[in-house]
Amino acid sequence: MKRNIIAVIGALAAVAILITVLAFSSEKNNTEPSLTYHVNQGFVFGTYYNIRYEAPADLQDTIEACLRHFDFSLSTFNPNSTISLINLNKSDLTDDLFENMYRVAERVSEWSDGAFDITVAPLVNLWGFGFKNRQEATQERIDSIMPLVGYKKISLNDHHLLKQDKRILLDASAVAKGYSCDVVADLLRSLGCNNYLVDIGGEVVCRGLNDQHQPWGIGITKPVDDTTGQQTDIQAIVRSTNLCMATSGNYRQFYYDNGIRRSHTINPRTGYPVNHSLLSATIIAPSCAQADALATACMVLGDQKALQLIEQLNNTECYLIVFDSISQQNIVRQSKGMAHYLKK
Repeated sequence: MKRNIIAVIGALAAVAILITVLAFSSEKNNTEPSLTYHVNQGFVFGTYYNIRYEAPADLQDTIEACLRHFDFSLSTFNPNSTISLINLNKSDLTDDLFENMYRVAERVSEWSDGAFDITVAPLVNLWGFGFKNRQEATQERIDSIMPLVGYKKISLNDHHLLKQDKRILLDASAVAKGYSCDVVADLLRSLGCNNYLVDIGGEVVCRGLNDQHQPWGIGITKPVDDTTGQQTDIQAIVRSTNLCMATSGNYRQFYYDNGIRRSHTINPRTGYPVNHSLLSATIIAPSCAQADALATACMVLGDQKALQLIEQLNNTECYLIVFDSISQQNIVRQSKGMAHYLKK
């Protein structure tokens, strides 16, 4: 059930929405509004956003109101968000954004046999990649947490999130960035934008044409170890006029623990960070939320099982970069339909 998210956003940014609607209206002077491309950039959810769109007026205030509303639902770093209140057991009430996220997460959890799981939060925190400080990840601590992990241990019932154990914690970060792209794209469409690209932390939704009247080009970054996030060499370029795409990789968020490399992708079925040859997974899917969740699931599964999963799903493609131990080089494995998006 998808509700009218834009109506809620409008309550938060009524003035900005009103100005925007007036800018799009030609009833006053019976002339077509002058369209131009705008670029809005900034920081949100601990990362950047870069949004380009064709419209008569700049929409940054409206977009930022939308992102603030999203933050108050799904950010675990916002103590008053819906998901934080659920984690703190101060409330079990959900909202539209939370419920839509939950349904995507549940679906991908089922498809991946639990490789993707939003109840992985206590493990993510333990290993130092979550919203709490890192602890020493002893086997005893991992064993104590594992009974609290499992997507079947939570359920959604009449706008309430039910937990089998009050100590269960949720982390939507592996789906939220992609979902936020969907929400902003929905907003732009509702305001009459036909040409736009929404990029939030590397997750992308695009539609129509860019300011050169060409299909949008989105780069897939080479997976080179770089905790600074400054390395931006491009492995391949995806071109499309209608696309939802997300990438997950272990080449930026990691640390060394007594000589052992610990990546931010945690396997919810073992309790440990993954350690295999898949370096990054780029997914194209019907929604960016789904692409985001599937990219994380693929990073847990490894390249062979990931490719098998994606080939079973409709309108879904993958581009996997794998380190080949024989040649000591990175190689690419991709789904059958991915070549369509890589055409020049």
